[in-house]
Amino acid sequence: MENVVLIIHLILALGLIGVVLLQRSEGGGLGMGGGGGANSGRPAANPMSKLTWVFGAAFVVTSITLTILSAQKSAGVSVLDRLSASPPALNQSEPAQLPEAGSLLPPAEGDNAPLVPTLD
Repeated sequence: MENVVLIIHLILALGLIGVVLLQRSEGGGLGMGGGGGANSGRPAANPMSKLTWVFGAAFVVTSITLTILSAQKSAGVSVLDRLSASPPALNQSEPAQLPEAGSLLPPAEGDNAPLVPTLD
């Protein structure tokens, strides 16, 4: 059931994108830039705007349906319940070894030798 609603939801999303992109631009984005006059009223609804409303309403309905189905599927189960009881233990058999104090000193052969830690 959830997969069917999800497929319908995706088809509606693609249809809504297509219908919005096919509509004629009216200029003055977000209603700005118009100064009254004959064009100040709301334009008559054409079939494309009606189809946009239908797709938008159906998209909202499928969104709410998917939310309800998902909530019913996971009722009484917390995200923390899905996690393991304890995190995996790290291998702590040997403590971390710090380098010895004298191991970062330059070798005795010359002043131009690079500082390289010695591996003992």
